Amino acid sequence: MSIPFVELKSEPPIRGFLHEPPQPSRNAIVLTHGAGADCQSQLLVEISDALALSGFTVLRFDLPFRVARPHGPPSPGSAIRDRDGLRHAVAVMRDKTKGRMFMGGHSYGGRQASMLASEEPQLVDGLLLLSYPLHPPRKPNELRTGHFPKLATPTFFVHGTRDPFGTTAEMKSALELIPASHALFEVPSAGHEILSKRAVGELPVQIVNCFEAFLKTPPK
Repeated sequence: MSIPFVELKSEPPIRGFLHEPPQPSRNAIVLTHGAGADCQSQLLVEISDALALSGFTVLRFDLPFRVARPHGPPSPGSAIRDRDGLRHAVAVMRDKTKGRMFMGGHSYGGRQASMLASEEPQLVDGLLLLSYPLHPPRKPNELRTGHFPKLATPTFFVHGTRDPFGTTAEMKSALELIPASHALFEVPSAGHEILSKRAVGELPVQIVNCFEAFLKTPPK
């Protein structure tokens, strides 16, 4: 099935793909990529397909830094504009759907989504964070958790047990800082990219099923 390409010449711009569910649930989610990738990464495509099959309308899109440059990581000063891009993507999807709204992404994209949600707790109903980059590899003291105590949005983390950006124990400790409901889905033997050739097809569906179950769980 062909996934429609979306491009809005706005500020900040929106460029990506819209996954329409065969049986809509009225829920929608915007998903974006990590620092070294774009919205066509295998992980985002597979997760978006699984979400659409579960009824979500999915906007899988490029952050503004990637629209500006086809390769390379974001510059230190691009984070604010990238969060503006996430905010704009949410607004675009709110015009298309009337149900609950979610936001997330892989690594850098998920980090920016969580930072935006901590700044604007009413923006979305939940977060899906894939391989949150807890700290740079081999630098466990440089934690990226300063906004965690302000995170009031239910947050579902997906984490590979061999992710160099944080061990499972480090993730569990960091998540204790979050006052909102949260859960950690561990992927055994997975690295930062989460998916392997063997996991394609089954793992994305498992992640989405557990994400949906988490969203139905009453807050503690």
